[in-house]
Amino acid sequence: MTDATTTDLYEVTMAMSYLREGMDQPATFSLFVRDLPPERGFLVAAGLEPSLDYLSRLHVGPEDVRDFAATLHRPEGELQELLAMEFQGDVRAVPEGRLVFAGEPLMEVTAPLPQAQFVETYLLGQVCHQTVVASKAARCVMAAAGRPVVDFSLRRTHGPQAGFQAARVSAMVGFAGTSNVAAAAELGIPGSGTMAHSYVEAFPSEEEAFRAFARAHPGPVTFLVDTYDTDLGVRTAARVLADIRRGEGCAVRLDSGDLGALAHRARGILDRAGLAEVRIVASGGLDEYSVDELVRGGAPIDVYAVGTKVGTAADAPYLDAAYKLVQYAGRPVMKLSSAKATAPAPKQVFRGPGGRDVVGLDGEEPPDGGEPLLRSVMVGGRRTGPPDDLAAARARFEADLASLPETARRIRGPHPPPRPAVSPRLAALTARTRNEIEEVVRRTLARSRRRPPEDGAS
Repeated sequence: MTDATTTDLYEVTMAMSYLREGMDQPATFSLFVRDLPPERGFLVAAGLEPSLDYLSRLHVGPEDVRDFAATLHRPEGELQELLAMEFQGDVRAVPEGRLVFAGEPLMEVTAPLPQAQFVETYLLGQVCHQTVVASKAARCVMAAAGRPVVDFSLRRTHGPQAGFQAARVSAMVGFAGTSNVAAAAELGIPGSGTMAHSYVEAFPSEEEAFRAFARAHPGPVTFLVDTYDTDLGVRTAARVLADIRRGEGCAVRLDSGDLGALAHRARGILDRAGLAEVRIVASGGLDEYSVDELVRGGAPIDVYAVGTKVGTAADAPYLDAAYKLVQYAGRPVMKLSSAKATAPAPKQVFRGPGGRDVVGLDGEEPPDGGEPLLRSVMVGGRRTGPPDDLAAARARFEADLASLPETARRIRGPHPPPRPAVSPRLAALTARTRNEIEEVVRRTLARSRRRPPEDGAS
């Protein structure tokens, strides 16, 4: 499989048809989210960097044409128009880490129509998955209220690539580490891991397991203490930790049961053993809701390790997102479908004080000195600058989060739907384009009513 075949079949057939019809004028597509998922007051833009990597290396080769032909059950010769197609367009996008809301373009792609259409599925997949996971992870950071949160999601995400993406975007919004070795090594994210219950079960006793683990790890260690009896496991861990005296950084991990009550008892056991520096790590099906409850309940938990529910964005695993044509050959276009109408023309999002956003036309003056969010990131198929890094994205996230209204920061709703305003120029163009399209539809319907019935029709 190549980058070119990571697409949807209908994009292949549309691109081929456009080429045959000579429809290769510049087209602009807008990628946006129609509505926020339940219990969400914001989204965190993510997935741009891998999207730009894909666009910059996209090339349809002979093997791709063979795959397209085999899938369509058509001769290869009928798909030769696609051979050697590359992305040669422009991209404007909201940088990763910025907070965004429903109805705002996260990305706009302008390229010859076949190219801009061909990349739809890949861009939607990258931006939607990573944005929804980044948004879930950001809420965990908020719920932890300054306590470290680490990513334990790899074994439960929908494949290794999804796990890598989860580790990356979690670090982008403030996670302190990851258990994902590939992400830690490639991205420079601090590694964070411990032992499994199987490790403890493999030894005749918990104490032997803990001591063996300590012998294998000369630095700080974290012992999983709830394989059998949690209180007894904490006492055993305390005894071993008191013997080895590894200093700060050592911890015990609670992975099941009433984590708040267990953490209180564990803290007492550790403190009575003179191990006030030993931290308590909690894991086991945690997400922002359970972390928020534990923090508000005063649980003496120092580190939260989140996995399944965050890496899969379990309560809202998808976005109601779209990638829609808004202009072709200089002509604004829009969709009029009920409940799914779109606005025409390339756009810009202007952010004003207090996170108040206005969606306007690309090129218009910012209202009230608003900051334009979409930036030029690719021109002629080439990046406009070096790849962004996690530190810069994290700084953008933290700055936006600090200015977010309290109503949007709530872990639990209600969240008033934060939809942006529309600039007068965009509103006027939308009304004019709608009227023009509706007039074409009326004329077409009138002609169809006047058309004589075909032979044999009653």
